[in-house]
Amino acid sequence: MWQILTNNWSAFLTGFWNTILCSIIALIFSLILGVLFALLEVAPPKFGRVVAHIYIEVFRNIPLLVIVMMFYLIVPTFFVKLSGFQAGTIGLTLYTSAFIAETVRSGIKSIGDGQMEGARSNGMTYTQAMRYVILPQAMKIVIPPLGNQFINLIKNSSVLAFVAGFDLMYQAQLIAFASFQTIDTYVVVGIFYLILTLPLSYYMRHLEKKLAD
Repeated sequence: MWQILTNNWSAFLTGFWNTILCSIIALIFSLILGVLFALLEVAPPKFGRVVAHIYIEVFRNIPLLVIVMMFYLIVPTFFVKLSGFQAGTIGLTLYTSAFIAETVRSGIKSIGDGQMEGARSNGMTYTQAMRYVILPQAMKIVIPPLGNQFINLIKNSSVLAFVAGFDLMYQAQLIAFASFQTIDTYVVVGIFYLILTLPLSYYMRHLEKKLAD
């Protein structure tokens, strides 16, 4: 196993960096999109609720690989050319944002109606009440499930291997094919994924306990 790691250190490091980069980009934008569509889903205008519902149901119920392949094969055919890394990151972002939207929506719905009514009676607009009163409370509630979504996002980034995204799994496939040491190669890759996910898992637990105090 160590021989595989030392002989292919540069390839593993490249894959590790690309996995981190993809995960960070997808995490940031999926969180932004998820919160945005969650807010639309609970907003008074019916049109916004319909748009948000369609977005969430579509991207939550199509397999991630299919979404990524759409951006890798179909979008370049009719619109703009995308690299495997770009297609994979966009697909991962849209897929994860749908689950985040449902998570945040559930958190918002768990806040009693009296909170909104109280804020509005004190002169706040709907937007102000949602921003300063409802959403901060909801985000505290959804920290644990959001943490799970972020961890799943990192693991799901392995989908880049199917579109030559140069992530950890893609590099592992090349190394395993060249060395014929499949087991050792994927053990090393598993360790790299643990290096990414375990600290995040422990941090989310710590944050959950801190917010509960």
